[in-house]
Amino acid sequence: MKAVTFSDIAARLPGDLAPQVESRWQAFAERSRAADVPLPGHPEFLWILARVWAASDFVASSCVQNPALLHDLLQSGDLLAEYPPGAMARRVAGALEGVRDEADLGRRLRRLRRRETVRIAWRDLAGWAGVEEVLEDLSALADACIEGALDRLYAWQCKEAGTPRDGRRRAQRLSVLAMGKLGARELNFSSDIDLIFVYPEAGEIRRPRLLSHEEFFTRLGRRLISVLNDNTPEGFVYRVDMRLRPYGDSGPLVMDFAQFEDYYQSQGREWERYAMIKARPLGGDPEANAALMELLRPFVYRRYLDFGAFEQLRDMKAMIEREVARRGMGDNVKLGPGGIREVEFIVQAFQLVRGGREPRLQRRGLLETLAVLGELELLPAWACERLAGAYRFLRRLENRLQAWQDAQTHELPRDEEGKARVAFAMGFGGWAAFEEALEAHRQFVAGQFAQVFAAPQSAAGGLESPFAALWEGLLEPGQARRRLEEAGYEAPGESLRLLEQMRSGVAERLGAQGRERLRRLMPLLLGAVTESERPSRTLARVLRVIEAIAGRSAYLALLVEYPVALSQLVRLCGASPWIATELARHPLLLDELLDPRTLYRPPSREELGAQLEQRFQAIDPEDLEEQMEALRQFRQAAVLRVAAADVAGAAPLMEVSDHLTAIAEVVLERVLAVAWEHLTARHGRPRRGGRRGPPAGFAIIGYGKLGGMELGYGSDLDLVFLHDATEGGRTDGRRPLDNAVFFARLGQRIIHILNTRTPSGILYEIDMRLRPSGASGLLVTDIGAFAHYQREEAWTWEHQALVRARPVAGSEGVARAFAEVRREVLCLPRDPERLRGEVRDMRERMRAELGSRTPGRFDLKQDRGGIADIEFMVQYQVLRWAHEHPELVRYSDNIRLLGTLAEAGLLPPERAALLADAYRSYRERGHRLALQEEKAVVDASEFAELRRQVAEIWDEMMGE
Repeated sequence: MKAVTFSDIAARLPGDLAPQVESRWQAFAERSRAADVPLPGHPEFLWILARVWAASDFVASSCVQNPALLHDLLQSGDLLAEYPPGAMARRVAGALEGVRDEADLGRRLRRLRRRETVRIAWRDLAGWAGVEEVLEDLSALADACIEGALDRLYAWQCKEAGTPRDGRRRAQRLSVLAMGKLGARELNFSSDIDLIFVYPEAGEIRRPRLLSHEEFFTRLGRRLISVLNDNTPEGFVYRVDMRLRPYGDSGPLVMDFAQFEDYYQSQGREWERYAMIKARPLGGDPEANAALMELLRPFVYRRYLDFGAFEQLRDMKAMIEREVARRGMGDNVKLGPGGIREVEFIVQAFQLVRGGREPRLQRRGLLETLAVLGELELLPAWACERLAGAYRFLRRLENRLQAWQDAQTHELPRDEEGKARVAFAMGFGGWAAFEEALEAHRQFVAGQFAQVFAAPQSAAGGLESPFAALWEGLLEPGQARRRLEEAGYEAPGESLRLLEQMRSGVAERLGAQGRERLRRLMPLLLGAVTESERPSRTLARVLRVIEAIAGRSAYLALLVEYPVALSQLVRLCGASPWIATELARHPLLLDELLDPRTLYRPPSREELGAQLEQRFQAIDPEDLEEQMEALRQFRQAAVLRVAAADVAGAAPLMEVSDHLTAIAEVVLERVLAVAWEHLTARHGRPRRGGRRGPPAGFAIIGYGKLGGMELGYGSDLDLVFLHDATEGGRTDGRRPLDNAVFFARLGQRIIHILNTRTPSGILYEIDMRLRPSGASGLLVTDIGAFAHYQREEAWTWEHQALVRARPVAGSEGVARAFAEVRREVLCLPRDPERLRGEVRDMRERMRAELGSRTPGRFDLKQDRGGIADIEFMVQYQVLRWAHEHPELVRYSDNIRLLGTLAEAGLLPPERAALLADAYRSYRERGHRLALQEEKAVVDASEFAELRRQVAEIWDEMMGE
């Protein structure tokens, strides 16, 4: 049987690739024999060699020039196995051991870079490594070369010129910011490396001679660039590009941290935010590098949703497209339509817009960020998967284009041999099949890019709207008035006055960018307002919001970019001045308008807890101010979503109160946790008895609307604080406190967190007057004293309040103890007539003090036949019958208590149903009035019959 020759193997290659590979093999064989290097002989390996050499002239020529290279890669096993983490750094460290000077350093780095690049290219082209491994290995190689060179150059320069030190006499090192693909650990074969040099502090080295830190690190930076970038007979290590540094080529080569921060705070441009997403520090001191990245974070990731980023990135892409068209670069897989850059822009747009609010988006790697976009449902999961697939295909193609001659190219070949080579390298039978696959990926990427970056309405925004001339003031007053009248504005004169105020006041105060965004927005807004029931009234409300947000033009960009957000804003402001006021006070709430699917679906209690936990993960536990601000923003956003569902009719009354109550409970749980962690970190946990006794607990009890799960939009929280610590106990920390002092401070801190006004307002108004002895009593009561007070000292009205009380946060043990006290007290036998008289007298005093004094008006809560009458009747019945029907103490809300009274035969079912219907009707009307920023008072005719029926039941049940 005839032995298989290399010619037989090479003949399996397509087209004209075989003769070239066979010629390379013959040269390789001759050089190997001359150098006494054994030739590989296994047919399967030779077929892989033929494939790799057909796809990469760089790999083939490297092997021919140095036959020992391939032998070394095979003998060491490096060619056949994936490098474990750290292996590349160890490889570079070994190669640089004993290096003598800069010339020697450069030689060793160039030889090592060639060896490792051949290895990486071979594994890629042989199909042994996925694209993630290839990009990671190329990045790890560059990292190790930069850091290895920098370590030695720094040591040599310190020996020559002295060591730069900070104010605390610690040695300072140069931090090298890796930018672009290197920063993201996604380097391709022949990429430049984009670097920025920064050092911690300005200062001077005094010995052996005076030298400023800037001079020291400038010299060090130039030496590093030279070692890596100089083109010697052995080539270069990496082409180094320093143009991303502050001020570009005209700026200093190095900056200290303070100068660096000042530049980005005062002069940083939008494209620099985009670039800094991928910035990653190399070299330097780890602590200093961490501080450097914290300096950059506020510049890159804004705390609000920055929709101006879409506009900026769209402009950048348009500029690139013009350059691509001018230079005929349609076949450029990086910059052309549907190319790598478009995938990067899609991902980084979401990072710039949302990264400040969503820490999981603060990543450098594109593929991992794409996965997070899918998890957060910012893009459909299927779209993220297809974009990831397209990105892998395009990056693999990019590497294989560059691996041909280790050249920085992104252009598809136009000659037939080049096409055959690329199709073969990519695993296709021919160019047509490859081109079809490539085109499918590029069309999908281009389509997704168009959807994400599509200019709203048109590229002109609202400038083509029929309202554009009106906003610009180009119409005569009569024409402008008629334009608004024809569009349905019921008070066109007042609307024109408000628009003129906006144009001459707010618009004039804005910068050029803000004025341009307002110019695009206002015609769109005027058109959207025409869809509301009363356009002039709605316009007045919306303009209050626009005036509040105009100074931060990113919000104007949001409304221009997202017509859905604009329409939601108009709809909500038209439905509720309360919502308009909240949006004007707290513009961050505009972020909630982006997705109507979630805007009109308030989250469950579990979802609320998860959302708040996610917000807190990004906050320093010691930063109480930031925690308080996050709580307020969370509560405002959650309540806005409830209000939106309410005005849209997507949430009935009982659900609205359930949602508002759940928000309060989640907030109280977090407030208690924050206060508890703060105090226990300083004083330890409170113990019952000695230091080794069981831990003492604390609970927040909700009364009134919170206790009855009937919160409204403006409801305050009636709270009582209880603990179960024994007298004389202390905390177990290094700075122990008596338990009574600890719990008093805990209560004070909870009130501070709830009541303190921050830039986002207060969290909740709270009322502590229902605690034992009211305002004169202790802020926090132990459960034993509470029980004694309820049994021996409490007034009847306090037992009425206990009907609507329940634990809402804190220790389960204290909650159970409270529930037992509540059950016991509510189930005490009472004299029915005395009880009726005390409840009736209290109600009549309230009605006299708080009821409506305006004839023809009905106060929904306090007037005869209103909410308070129903509540007092329910409370009377519970206190009257609970000793015989303990099931009456199971619930704390009026609707279920009415149902339980009917089931127990204590209230005729038809009366219970009537009272429940009346209670729901009054409260629903009260919610509507709250959203209209009106008091809970209506015309007396509105509920006349219902009110009469409730009053009749009151007279029969509670009368003399």
